Amino acid sequence: MRISRAVRALAVTAAAAALLAGCSSGGGSSNGSATTPAGTSPASSESGGPNVTRATPAARAVCQGRSVPDMVSQTEPSVVTVATQKGLGSGIVYRPHYILTDQHVVAVQEGQPQTVGTVKISLADGSTIPGKVVGSDLLTDLAVIKVQRSLPPLTFRTSLPRPGETVLAMGSPLGFTSSVTEGIVSALGRDLPAGQGNAVPLVDLIQTDAPISPGNSGGALLDTCGHVVGVNEAYIPPQSGAVSLGFATPSVVAVPIADQLIAHGQAQHPYLGVRVTDLSPQIAQALGTKATYGVVVVDVVKGGPAAQGGIQQGDVITALAGHKVQNYADLLGQLRLIDPGTSVKVQVDRNGSQHTLQVTIGSRTSG
Repeated sequence: MRISRAVRALAVTAAAAALLAGCSSGGGSSNGSATTPAGTSPASSESGGPNVTRATPAARAVCQGRSVPDMVSQTEPSVVTVATQKGLGSGIVYRPHYILTDQHVVAVQEGQPQTVGTVKISLADGSTIPGKVVGSDLLTDLAVIKVQRSLPPLTFRTSLPRPGETVLAMGSPLGFTSSVTEGIVSALGRDLPAGQGNAVPLVDLIQTDAPISPGNSGGALLDTCGHVVGVNEAYIPPQSGAVSLGFATPSVVAVPIADQLIAHGQAQHPYLGVRVTDLSPQIAQALGTKATYGVVVVDVVKGGPAAQGGIQQGDVITALAGHKVQNYADLLGQLRLIDPGTSVKVQVDRNGSQHTLQVTIGSRTSG
């Protein structure tokens, strides 16, 4: 069936195909936008794997008894300032010769996939070294920079933090290097729409009240052990009525993307090939469906995985690979766990009837 123009107007305008990405700012100014990237502030062993931890009780016990100042002192050399011609951002030492940052920090033009070739990296000891951007991913707003000097990497958590957990945001807000702010994890799974400077929405973010400012982008959101739980991404400016609303890309998302960028210069994402919006009572009434949850397929990419599997415009997706899909974030969260090429069952409500379809998930890259 054709979906109505009124329903289409409510649609999310990014394909529910992959990890979606990031905000960007123009020199750190918000221009009154609802959300603003932490962005850039005005300019004033190499092949080994990363250090990771699941933050088990044993892992947490390692840092018991260590003060926050001691932890900050230990991690400070591993959080750097990234300078380009358009401004400053932050970065995290991921491996001895690789720095992880946000794509919009090194983008030639915010919201676009093209990145600068070289950057300047300022270290905590006051020295500056050159860096080369070796890979970036617009869909997750992440990028990797390679440097010749060996730097001390931080440990990245492969488990999500818990709401209420104390966290520290470290970076270079407005060019003030090695700045640290403290807060808690306010919530998980937050989504921000595409906005100023960013081409696609941000999904499954960590929300924190640790103050984040322009220039913090690409810096570390740390737990009290000094482990990275997220990469600082965006904030909602005070003029919007917000008080300490910041966001970070979880380390569980950043680690596999960073590994792909180092190995291949780009990242592969699972791809479904649909545009969707959350089902609301108004949309359900317009569609004539009795479904009470799910996402409405607003568009199907011609020849894409969804189209080949029989998904149609107007279908309400209620489950993917055996997992309930209540909303857009659920669909993306489950999709990112599926390897491209995997055949999965997709349950849809079509005109009040239930259908189970078999769809082979595709892949998608983002420069």
